[in-house]
Amino acid sequence: MTTEAPRLELTPTLGLSRVLTRGSVARRIVHATVAGMDVRLRYPDGTEVGGGGPGSPVLDVVRPGALYRRLEAHPKIGLGEAYMAGDWRAAPGTDLARALMPFAARMGRLVPRPLLSMRAVVDRAIPRWQRNTLEGSRSNISAHYDLSNDLFAAFLDPSMSYSSAIFDPARPLADQDLHEAQVRKVESVLDAASVREGSRVLEIGTGWGELAIRAARRGATVVSVTLSAEQRALAMERIAAAGVADRVEVLLQDYREVTGRFDAVVSVEMIEAVGEEYWGTYFQKIDDVLAPGGAVAIQAILMEHHRLLATRGSFGWIQKYIFPGGLIPSMQAIHEVTRDATSLRVERVHAFGTDYAETLRRWRETFDNRWPEIRTLGFDETFRRMWEFYLAYCEAGFATHYLDVAQIRLARKEAR
Repeated sequence: MTTEAPRLELTPTLGLSRVLTRGSVARRIVHATVAGMDVRLRYPDGTEVGGGGPGSPVLDVVRPGALYRRLEAHPKIGLGEAYMAGDWRAAPGTDLARALMPFAARMGRLVPRPLLSMRAVVDRAIPRWQRNTLEGSRSNISAHYDLSNDLFAAFLDPSMSYSSAIFDPARPLADQDLHEAQVRKVESVLDAASVREGSRVLEIGTGWGELAIRAARRGATVVSVTLSAEQRALAMERIAAAGVADRVEVLLQDYREVTGRFDAVVSVEMIEAVGEEYWGTYFQKIDDVLAPGGAVAIQAILMEHHRLLATRGSFGWIQKYIFPGGLIPSMQAIHEVTRDATSLRVERVHAFGTDYAETLRRWRETFDNRWPEIRTLGFDETFRRMWEFYLAYCEAGFATHYLDVAQIRLARKEAR
């Protein structure tokens, strides 16, 4: 399909900070920060700052004034918006994700300690319209997943898996195909939930149908729910082409509206879209529909608990432009919510964050290579830079262990 390019409105750089400092405070903070990092900033006049040497990543500051005014107007959104606007870029020969890794590795220490007390001054609350109510969730999911099936098909593997693959640690990465690694991930989720012939499976978050197809091929019957009309349409086509339409039902429905009993509940990287306010509701619904003796397997992006506590109420670039309403949980939060709100308990955790870094690297490489084709779908250069920054930013987060991803098996502590 062809879609109109998103109309992006960058955060205004006008305001008190611009009047009083014109970005000078942000500039001093950035210079102090990069002085101890393996990176260099290069200005239009050739001046360079930073602690990096000749082989270090180089970031070209194209429009210094605009960049630093954006950073002062909103530190958590301004950097990404400045990249979207072309105020800075990775220098020729520098990979963007590698350039962002020194920043990701020091994410909790980027702001000088004396300024941390001013967090409330610069942080913005998550907008109420991004709350994951029944209506809000539909809008939030549609904003990302209904962009265009053709867009996602251009850079994903043939399984259309938009979540971390699992690579074989016994073999060199260069010898492994992404599709093979994505199939390994899907089969691992199904194994974790003990999906077998005769299993009644609930999938929360259909994606484009790959997990449902593979569960059906095991002899299971599947009910899969999604809020993305675009995803559902293509998933149903793929399910029919795979010859398993008689075993799979795909509903355009919120997980909170699911009824029935299931031997297995699976959900791959969907909890990040639930919102902290509804984590208890999410796990309670899973608990309610899980049949006696059943098992649950979710794949979740994770952050350390202290980072969740520090960022849970603040509005960032990813939430504004990529995943509205999203919040990444911690493993501790999942333990606490399931303990307090359900009879479910975590039985096993398999973490593989570096595999996500490799998955994102491959997505970004393919996205860049296929950009001439993607552009014909109606997307513009601002969109290209937005997605380039999104994929590289996330890759840096996983590569430096700021973020992690895990498959988590849960079951009831006691049978009801």
